[in-house]
Amino acid sequence: MTYDDQTPSPARKRRGFIRRFFGFIGRSISWLRVVLGNLLFLLIVLFIVLALLPKEPLVLPDEFALTLAPTGYLVDEESYVDPVNMLLSGSDDAPMETPVRPLIQSIDAGRTDPRVSGLVLELDGLLGGGISKLEEVGAALQRFKDSDKPIIALGSLYTQEQYYLASYADEIYLDPMGSVLLTGYANYRNYFKSAIDKLSVNFHVFRVGKYKDFIEPYTRDDMSPESREHNSEWLNQLWGVYTSRVEALRQLPSGAVNDYIRNMDVQLASVGGDSAQLALESQLIDGILSHRERQQLLTERFGHSDFGDHYNGVGHRTFLADVRRQSPSPANDRVGLIVASGTISTGEQPEGSIGSDSFLQRLQQVQEDPNIKALVIRIDSGGGSAYASEVIRSEIAALRAEGMPVLVSMGSMAASGGYWMAAGADEIWATPTTLTGSIGVFGALPTFEDSLEKIGIHVDGVGTTPLAGSMRLDRTLTPQASRIIQQTVNHIYQQFIDLVAEARGLTPERVDQLGQGRVWTGATAQELGLVDRLGSLEDTLAAAAEHAELDDYEVRQITRPLAPYEQFLKQLSGSAVSAWVPQVSGPEWLTPKLKSQLAPLLEPLRMLSELDDPRAVYARCMECLAP
Repeated sequence: MTYDDQTPSPARKRRGFIRRFFGFIGRSISWLRVVLGNLLFLLIVLFIVLALLPKEPLVLPDEFALTLAPTGYLVDEESYVDPVNMLLSGSDDAPMETPVRPLIQSIDAGRTDPRVSGLVLELDGLLGGGISKLEEVGAALQRFKDSDKPIIALGSLYTQEQYYLASYADEIYLDPMGSVLLTGYANYRNYFKSAIDKLSVNFHVFRVGKYKDFIEPYTRDDMSPESREHNSEWLNQLWGVYTSRVEALRQLPSGAVNDYIRNMDVQLASVGGDSAQLALESQLIDGILSHRERQQLLTERFGHSDFGDHYNGVGHRTFLADVRRQSPSPANDRVGLIVASGTISTGEQPEGSIGSDSFLQRLQQVQEDPNIKALVIRIDSGGGSAYASEVIRSEIAALRAEGMPVLVSMGSMAASGGYWMAAGADEIWATPTTLTGSIGVFGALPTFEDSLEKIGIHVDGVGTTPLAGSMRLDRTLTPQASRIIQQTVNHIYQQFIDLVAEARGLTPERVDQLGQGRVWTGATAQELGLVDRLGSLEDTLAAAAEHAELDDYEVRQITRPLAPYEQFLKQLSGSAVSAWVPQVSGPEWLTPKLKSQLAPLLEPLRMLSELDDPRAVYARCMECLAP
């Protein structure tokens, strides 16, 4: 049988159909890809245009309540998050950090603004931030309160940090299902020695300082007696500040807060386990209201909002932006402000950490601005690299030598390497509850030769000298190398002692007595001569202006210049480049509160990863993580 050339064979018919079918799919996919690509391009262009268009300022009501709803942790400087990741994530979650200074500025502005009729504290989102920062915010709340404007605090469950701020309110209300959870301060850690031994890791430690206990979690299974002694001392001091302040604000008898904690089980039994009722009977709150009842109360006090079923309240960020927009032109003279927050490391580091190169770049900006007449450095750090700390301190001292007044304001902590930095300033200011001191040095070098041997990996070779290859992590640390590191640690500790003695007008012997890694509160440090004056950041800024003989001035915060692409993407994102505190990062499925609870477990491991000093020598304070 033959087939005409015009008549396709069955096989050819099948192939033609397959080709046509898949060709149709291919063309459809290509068409769809082009359409979607063009649509995406148009959306991006539209997004850019909208982002760059000038925005009409929001017109605030003639009368409203200033609403403070801090989220996450109170910080001096927001941590950096890559704007590309932020933009692509599409997350609309609230930032998990709240800068303290804008919060205080909004409270102080509301105190004198005739439009602000009162202040509402919504504290459910606050996770913590240290009693020092809580005190600074509390002082601003007290100034607002003294202006005869009411403060109302609302909460579904008051944690210890939340309740401290709430205690400044004229009225405190709690949800019927809520409680006031006061427990006291503690400093518990995880200790890894047994785990390290099981892994056959040899952890070599070199330290100076009886109380320098940063490295203890890696070398012990429990807290040393020396650490237990001095940690108890400063914890009790801070807790004493907390209880006395709350009792005074709530007009409670002395010891009432501790009695509430000690007898909580018995008292709960007497009210049938109703935590809210217990808080009311203990006079810690003024009333128990449901969410709807709280909204009704606020609506009655401050009026009804034009936007939704809410009371007439304006958030502190919106209010502060409006105040700044209406402020007169800034003065020519400036006081510079550099925030140094986080672990001290070498090189360039993002916001939320202190890099020696990054810090020097900010100092360069100060030098290049002829209008900056004085500088305040806000330090909130437990230390880090001894080398990086000295690089920063020496540059601060050099700036002073050029005639620039430099003052340090200590935040929640300025200990170990943080204090090393501060020693270069003209004056050191601290809050009474700042944790400072911890003048001590340690070296740490883990080696894994035994771990590797267990799995059949061995190291061998030759070197030109006994020291060649002696610092490898897969080799046993030689006695000579150990002696070298210890001698280096001793030298750097002596250097630390000498520079503090010179800066503070003390003898090296006296500084050694105050050092040994011991931690002091700001109030005690002032008595000992390690701190000049007690006060807030705003107090320090005013003192810096006084040093420079400035009457009319503005404060310019010196930040890391954003790269063009960062600035552009930041504009597109429509929000600040910020994230939560690094130590509470974790899987996205974890809630912020659970992340904060896991932070103490993960912190020693995170800190171990930050040991990057070129000489393996550190001035770091572990206990300064506590409130």
